[in-house]
Amino acid sequence: MKKLFLCLLAAGLVAAPLARASDSRDELAAHLRDCEAILRDFQSDPGTAIPPNVFADAHALVIVHQFKASFLLGFQGGYAVAFVKKHDGHWSVPGFMHAGELSLGLQAGGKAVDLIYILTDDATAHNLLQTRFNVGVDAKAVAGPHAKEAETSSDILKVPVLIYSKSMGLYAGATVKGGYLTRDDEANQLFYNTHYGLPEILYSDWVQPVPEAEPLMNYVQQLAP
Repeated sequence: MKKLFLCLLAAGLVAAPLARASDSRDELAAHLRDCEAILRDFQSDPGTAIPPNVFADAHALVIVHQFKASFLLGFQGGYAVAFVKKHDGHWSVPGFMHAGELSLGLQAGGKAVDLIYILTDDATAHNLLQTRFNVGVDAKAVAGPHAKEAETSSDILKVPVLIYSKSMGLYAGATVKGGYLTRDDEANQLFYNTHYGLPEILYSDWVQPVPEAEPLMNYVQQLAP
């Protein structure tokens, strides 16, 4: 019985890396489509839509899909797609990231949660390039204001990270911790067929858009021209 338990435990520990290594370029393209659907879903509902003035002041945007995968251990994973706004006002191509350890108290009874992070300054946007960016620790994070709150929330808009979630249930300005983000250079190199990592993908013009990324890129540019 002890041997069986140890075998199952070992399987649980390696399951996530093995599943991640099997991601294909088609699966990464599907992640982009999912992130576009998440963003459109937020914006289609006046109660959850991110206001235009928040997008206008954004320096970076991260769309996060967080999910549960319990196997003996309460492992929780997810993926994210990040954009940064360049000095000419155009948004970068999307960069793939890992998302983990969500601790907002949103997931009770559920299997997934979607979030959008709005980063409001360049310094915080550059933090995405770290080995690990802890949202709410490396940069203060609060629940972002929605349309009815945006006009009276000028102080909130100065916080480095604004977090939006359909199921958060927190009032605008409430301090939250949103887990961590890490670079997924393996996915970026596979998807763009390049040896460059996340810094070059987000901040240089060395990596050109690919057809699978254009629908999401166009929608982000439409929301924050």
